[in-house]
Amino acid sequence: MILAKQNLAPLLESMANGRDVFVPAVVDGVAKFARYGEGVEPAFDLVNTTMPPKDLLFPQTQKMYHYDVDANGSYHIYEYDESCEQVVFGIRPCDMRSIVCLDEVFLTKGFVDEFYANAREKLLCVSIGCAQAAETCFCESMGIDPQLAPNADIMLQDCGDAFNVIAQTEKGEAEVARWESYLEQGEAQPVACDQSLKVSMDGVVDKLEGMYDHPIWENLSIKCLNCGTCTYVCPTCHCFDISQENRRKDGVRFRCWDSCMFSEYTAMAGGHNPRPEKLERVRNRFMHKLNFFERRYGMSLCVGCGRCVEKCPVALDITRLIDEIGATNA
Repeated sequence: MILAKQNLAPLLESMANGRDVFVPAVVDGVAKFARYGEGVEPAFDLVNTTMPPKDLLFPQTQKMYHYDVDANGSYHIYEYDESCEQVVFGIRPCDMRSIVCLDEVFLTKGFVDEFYANAREKLLCVSIGCAQAAETCFCESMGIDPQLAPNADIMLQDCGDAFNVIAQTEKGEAEVARWESYLEQGEAQPVACDQSLKVSMDGVVDKLEGMYDHPIWENLSIKCLNCGTCTYVCPTCHCFDISQENRRKDGVRFRCWDSCMFSEYTAMAGGHNPRPEKLERVRNRFMHKLNFFERRYGMSLCVGCGRCVEKCPVALDITRLIDEIGATNA
């Protein structure tokens, strides 16, 4: 089936009836996934957004539960469920892979995060394959095809003036059936997408096993500002802190994004901090991306989106680090 690009606007209007539809857009100068509606102009020609779509499943600030004490002195806890039916339309294959990573973190290994699970169940993912790559894109080197997102509910392949429409899940098939009036029979040739930035992950995971005390971490950490920019624009970073706001006999507990690049993140109640210096924090971030997560879940925590490469204020480049690790004799 084919979806002509001229039918995108009426299709989005139809989809937004009764659901929150999020599309790539530039809002107040920031490229992000914004709720489709009046004043929001979809920017499907963006190679990628600055802010990833992870906050649709893992909000920057999320209420967890409310608690209070009644007149009789009894305690009550009320759990929040702010999840609703959502559609992310135009998510790129690298960001779809990042959702696979988050699924592993929040839904596997014997524990299910109910807040994430509720939102994930209600999310329809429509991925658009890439027709061009930015200078900082390297998803192919991380094993991702920029024109395919096998875990998306619906895959749209960019063919110039139209998209090939491929339903990949039962949820996707049901949705495509509702698109019937906007679709045409046929299939077109997808536009090729060439990436100039290449790295090799061959042997990197294994080499990192013996590089915990390697001088590479000291050299890397010297220029790091520990600003946390890389973790906030990263689609797979998932550190969070839990806090509460109390008012006399009631209060709210909530969680919000945090960063392993901040010294307070690992500070303990007794005053000890296992990562007191920049070196330990920088090492932990890259070991987690390229080794720890791979060992635990069987996949890299880096999806090659290039956001951290583009936005780091001191040009601390993960692709250069991968090349350096590959070149070591460790």
